[in-house]
Amino acid sequence: MPKRVLIADDNKIVRRTIRTILAKWPDVEVCAETDNGREAVDTALALKPDLLILDVRMPELNGIEVASMVKRSLPQAKTVLFTTYSDQIGKNLASAAGVTVILPKVHGLPAFVKAVDSLLQ
Repeated sequence: MPKRVLIADDNKIVRRTIRTILAKWPDVEVCAETDNGREAVDTALALKPDLLILDVRMPELNGIEVASMVKRSLPQAKTVLFTTYSDQIGKNLASAAGVTVILPKVHGLPAFVKAVDSLLQ
């Protein structure tokens, strides 16, 4: 059974890039893409993904709020904050919200691939 991934980022190009990268894994399925936090929560609760890839800054709810809300109902789901604002996020706050990994966008796609690959194993 493929691992299901939800992508939530308000930038369409980022979502498309992540989807393209994930398409290279035969056992991964992008179950949904959203561009705002409220929709990410609703979609995650409906589809129950194995992994959420979230931006921090999104309309309606930020990535930490999304992670916290989803973690209560889907404690087994893993969450990656893939963000430009990683230096502004407290690791304790993110961990308490259920974030598995904070990944700075400035580290680039190779770091993203490595982190996601390890979480999907």
